[in-house]
Amino acid sequence: MDVVKNEESNDSTQRYEVLMELGDCHATVGRYEPARQYYNKAASMSPDEAGPYVGLGVVALHENNLDDADIAFRVAYRLNNSCSKAFAGMAMIHQQRGDYRGAFDLYLKCMELDPDNLTALLGLFQASCQMGTFSKIIHYLELYLKMHSADVSVMFSLSALYMKEGRLEESKKLLLNAVALDPSNQDAVNLLEEIEHKISQDMQLEVNA
Repeated sequence: MDVVKNEESNDSTQRYEVLMELGDCHATVGRYEPARQYYNKAASMSPDEAGPYVGLGVVALHENNLDDADIAFRVAYRLNNSCSKAFAGMAMIHQQRGDYRGAFDLYLKCMELDPDNLTALLGLFQASCQMGTFSKIIHYLELYLKMHSADVSVMFSLSALYMKEGRLEESKKLLLNAVALDPSNQDAVNLLEEIEHKISQDMQLEVNA
């Protein structure tokens, strides 16, 4: 009997995983109605799993249906309060509604659970810029960059925050790396020139003091 139960359990798990993969594939290419159908089937098969509700939330978010997205992500959170994607989804809804403080706190919870979540990291950066608070986002950008040392977009974001904090030499070092990796990145080139100019000005002020 145990063998039969194990086989049934394995078969059910495989069917659930297939349904989730099909939902994800359709959602990735913008076929939201088939994606929704597969996520709903997965939710019916495994009602205690958060994954299908995250998928439904993402679909609703893409369709700009914030109310349905909010419900789906909250269900995912209730099923698994350690679901980083549920926090990221709820954060995106708060951000789209202009609640940057709420978005910031939820992105922060997501990053605490999953420091490798680039969507949450960029959302946290945007919310930080809206609020003008940067100390916490600097930590997570640095953490992400340790794991993805060649990510030029994160280098640029972090260097811009270093500049705001007056950490010009650290900003310059990052931008030199970014330009070396991507010489065509004009934003990084322009910011590097600006920072080098500021450093030169500061040195001149010290000489004249």
